[in-house]
Amino acid sequence: MDGFIELRGIRKKFQGVPAVDDASLTLNRGEVFSLLGPSGCGKTTLLRILGGFETPDAGRIIIDGQDITDLPPNKRPINTVFQNYALFPHLTLWDNVGFGLKMAGRPRKFIDSEVERMLDLVDLLDHAEKKPHQISGGQKQRVAIARALINKPQLLLLDEPLAALDLKLRQRMLLELDRIHDEVGITFLYVTHDQGEAMSLSDRIAVMNHGKIEQIGRPMEVYEAPSSSFVAAFIGDTNFFKANVSASADADYSRLSIDKLPPVLAYNDKKLQTGQQVYLSIRPEKFRIQREKPSDGERLNMLKGKVLDIIYLGSNTKFRVECGGHILMITQQHARFMLDTSPLTWEEEVWVSWNADDGYMLQRYEEADTRLLNLPAEEPVP
Repeated sequence: MDGFIELRGIRKKFQGVPAVDDASLTLNRGEVFSLLGPSGCGKTTLLRILGGFETPDAGRIIIDGQDITDLPPNKRPINTVFQNYALFPHLTLWDNVGFGLKMAGRPRKFIDSEVERMLDLVDLLDHAEKKPHQISGGQKQRVAIARALINKPQLLLLDEPLAALDLKLRQRMLLELDRIHDEVGITFLYVTHDQGEAMSLSDRIAVMNHGKIEQIGRPMEVYEAPSSSFVAAFIGDTNFFKANVSASADADYSRLSIDKLPPVLAYNDKKLQTGQQVYLSIRPEKFRIQREKPSDGERLNMLKGKVLDIIYLGSNTKFRVECGGHILMITQQHARFMLDTSPLTWEEEVWVSWNADDGYMLQRYEEADTRLLNLPAEEPVP
């Protein structure tokens, strides 16, 4: 794939407050790219700038070599699917989908052919004569997508398109979006605050925070190797430990000292030196929890702890375990039939273990993230 959409140094303020702060990214032709972040992080503003609904204070937008920064929305090769779908309530689904082509003065035969093709693509041809109030939320969303795609844009913007749907319907619609994208092959820019949506649908993700892009990468890269504590905390759950590099075990691994815990071994991909401060992030599913002490293994870390809380969720169980004054979040997947086992109980003493490769060291840490992490809120931050 080749990069054909570029946002260069985009800035936008509202009443003096930065909404987008020097955002730059490149979208590849035909990919699904997601802007992910909490409410107010600037992702929708960036989408509206790209769509032409907001004017940037600085920066340029390039599509396929053409600068479109100053073009109005109707002159850009871009269409948008909004959160509320914006369907015309008095028109049938057929007329909603064909509205753009009709306004463009295209021949009736051509319009009918394209509308039929689009409604068939979104599996709504049998509902063509219904009006929006006669169909479900998921069907409305598919009509909005069909209406956006019929003009054959180079880029489709999707602004929180599943936010109004219930969980089961969102999951089904994600599969539908993936299928539609595979069939039409154009670039999708998907805006969401839901990490699950972004992770399951996207080829790449940009995580935003306070108007800035914190990290861009494939879902696996962003999850396994976050660039900051914000990304580590926002993408899934994580356990954080403030540590110091106490010694080098070999060329690639270092021993870390953590308050009230025995030395911990971690992969030192950043080549930090003895004495440097670091924050160790460990995902809940990386831990193993068991009654018996594990056999010593190469690069295996072990802690003794006590179970504080157990949450059974069917496919997995979540534990809160206290180890040396640190509260760990642990997820245990249920790969075997659970009724034949003796489950762990509250207040039970356990062993927690993880491989040195499964901890990820970070040098950046933001105080505002303590509400998401397991560091105490009053912990001094460098």
